[in-house]
Amino acid sequence: MHEHHAGHSHDATGGKALKISLAIVLVVMIAEIVGGIISGSLALIGDAGHMLVDALALSLSLFAITIARRSASASRTYGYHRVEIMAALANGVILIVVAGYIFYEAYQRFAEPPEVQAPLMLIVAAVGLVANIAGLLLLSKASHGNLNVKAAFWHIIGDTISSVGVIIAGIIILITGSTIADPIIAVIIGVIILWGAVRIVREAADILMESVPKHIDVDRVVESMKQVEGVDGVGDIHVWTITSGIYALSAHLLIQDRMVSHAAEILEEVNHKLEHDFRITHTTLQLECEKCDACADGVICNLSRPEQDHQH
Repeated sequence: MHEHHAGHSHDATGGKALKISLAIVLVVMIAEIVGGIISGSLALIGDAGHMLVDALALSLSLFAITIARRSASASRTYGYHRVEIMAALANGVILIVVAGYIFYEAYQRFAEPPEVQAPLMLIVAAVGLVANIAGLLLLSKASHGNLNVKAAFWHIIGDTISSVGVIIAGIIILITGSTIADPIIAVIIGVIILWGAVRIVREAADILMESVPKHIDVDRVVESMKQVEGVDGVGDIHVWTITSGIYALSAHLLIQDRMVSHAAEILEEVNHKLEHDFRITHTTLQLECEKCDACADGVICNLSRPEQDHQH
C-alpha cells in the first residue's frame, strides 16, 4: 500500500503542536491550582480542573496520532486511521461533560457567591491567558486538516475563553465588589464550549457512520466521472471518509466495449478527475460493459484497486 504523504505531514505537524500545547497546559494548571488555593478563588480552581481534563484530552489526541501512524496489516487493511476519529469523538464527549460541569458550578455560585482575592485571581488568569493564546497559535494551522487536532484545539479555545472570563469577572469584582459576575461569565463559557463540542461529535459520528463528506456532492461526482470518454454510466457508488482529509470511493463504471488496455486508460483518467476535483485518493472501481460475445456476463474486467493512493 502506498503511503499518504500529506496525511503524515499533518500528523507530524499536529503531533509536535500537541506536545508543546500539553506542556503549556500542565504548567498553567499547576499555577492555577496554587493561585486558586492561595487566593481562595473557586473560579481558578475550577479552571484548573478544566485544564486537567484538557491535559488528558491532549494526551489522548497525541496517543491517537501515534497509533494512527502504524502501517496497515492483513487484518486492518486501512491501518489505524480511525483511531484519530475515535479520539476526536471521545474528546467531544469530554467537552460536553466539562460544559455540563461548568453549568452546575455556575448554578452553585449563583446560590452562594464565593469570596475571592481579585488581584491574585487576575494575575494568575492573565498568565493562563497568555499561555493559552500560545497554544491556540500552535494548534490553529494543524487543526484545519485533522479532526482529532481540531478537538484538542477546541479544548484550548475553552481554556482561553475561561481565562478571559476569569479576568473579566476579576475586574468586575475588583471594581464593584460583586461576585455575581463569576457565574454569569461561567455560563457564557459553558455555552461556547458546548457549541464546539457538539460540532466535533457530529462530525466524528458522520465519519464513523461512513456518511458522504460535506464537501462532496455525489451527483457532481457521477457527472464528473461520466465526462470521461468511454464511460456510459456509473452505479453502486459509495463515498466516505477514512479519516480527516482522506476520502474513499467505490463504484461500478459502465464503459463502452473496448480493449482492456483502453479500459485501463479510462480508469486512470477517472481516478485523476476524482483526486483533482474532489480530493478522493482511495478508489475501488469495477469496470463493466454491455453484454457482448466476448464476455457473457458483461463484466470485462475487475480493475479494482483498493487502498489506491495517488502520488502528488
